[in-house]
Amino acid sequence: MSDHQKHQPGNDEIERLYGVHTVGEALKNPKRKFIKLLATKNAADRLAAEIAQARITIEPVLPRELDRLLGPEAVHQGLVLDCKPLRQPRLDEIPREGIVVLLDQVTDPHNVGAIMRSCAAFGVTALVATARHSPEASGVLLKSASGAYEHVPFTKVTNLSRAMAELRDYGFLLVGLDSEAAEDIGDARLSRPVALVLGAEGKGLRRLTRDTCDTVVRLDMPGLIKSLNVSNAAAIALYALHRSGGSPSEKAQA
Repeated sequence: MSDHQKHQPGNDEIERLYGVHTVGEALKNPKRKFIKLLATKNAADRLAAEIAQARITIEPVLPRELDRLLGPEAVHQGLVLDCKPLRQPRLDEIPREGIVVLLDQVTDPHNVGAIMRSCAAFGVTALVATARHSPEASGVLLKSASGAYEHVPFTKVTNLSRAMAELRDYGFLLVGLDSEAAEDIGDARLSRPVALVLGAEGKGLRRLTRDTCDTVVRLDMPGLIKSLNVSNAAAIALYALHRSGGSPSEKAQA
């Protein structure tokens, strides 16, 4: 596996989280089973309420010890939390409402983490990716998600096209995002629930994925550059869908 998630032999059942927001949200998650928390004094003071709520014992460390543990590029902010992995739902277990986001071979963990954060912000039902050609829940992904991993179900499937067909059977409208599409997402009449399909960095949607969608839309961009990083495009598309239809919770309150 990856960067910091499986750092020792026999460590297959550990998710390693680091950073203030990532660790703080995990400590507040009642579904989490904690293994150990490494924290500097300043970081522990910063999350004192969350640590007390989680009833977890702190192993005090110095910042340089965490630097050695994680490597020089990890922005740990004085916190490392080892947990048992969260159980993630199968596709047939996710709610059949609202918005689901599907990733077509989006492989950069920074992008997937950023997309997950946008999903949490807009109340997305689940984030779906293939078991292959997508990153695991590594330290980089979890840090980029900045706590959103605790709130957005992350469902892995074997075959994206089959998963799309299954979601269609559940009543989802399959909407692909493509910069070359004829219709702007703001003008499209999109019924709920929606499955928003996002293509890989640089390559966009694969042909089979695009052909499986019920409709394909673009983001209307008046500038000279007509395409965006996939995580930026995801945030704008989710905002457009939110503006056009709202979330199930908002409709219930209306």
